[in-house]
Amino acid sequence: MTVDYLTLAKTVAALTADETDPIALMATIACEVHHFDDRFDWTGFYRVTGPELLKIGPYQGGHGCLVIPFSRGVCGAAARTGQTQLVSDVDLFEGHIACATSTRSELVLPVYNGAGILLGVFDIDSNQPNAFSQEDAGALEDILKVSFAAVK
Repeated sequence: MTVDYLTLAKTVAALTADETDPIALMATIACEVHHFDDRFDWTGFYRVTGPELLKIGPYQGGHGCLVIPFSRGVCGAAARTGQTQLVSDVDLFEGHIACATSTRSELVLPVYNGAGILLGVFDIDSNQPNAFSQEDAGALEDILKVSFAAVK
């Protein structure tokens, strides 16, 4: 399956041009990415709101967990390590937090502002096992980097 990330990147760039409010960016990106591909079952952001603490931000899909410490789950691992987490089977990820029992695989990307400060993580869940690839991770990392570069 070939995914047209170039079109997604252009769409997100057009919708978010000159926007510097992180919540507005998160809401727009979550919506566009969620509706971009049928593999994306839950798509949203968890924001850094305190020391080593994430809270739910803009998302699309069913309810998400409200609070996730950096020490727990796939989202916590992405925030704690600053590295994208590509999990083909969430049942094999030690400490996985099951916000939705339908989630089979997960892709979580750290989100930084232009100064390199962690704003949160972008979490994409799929009800399909092994739904995500390195291509997905790289393309979405690029979209996030460009989108949040002007945020202070």
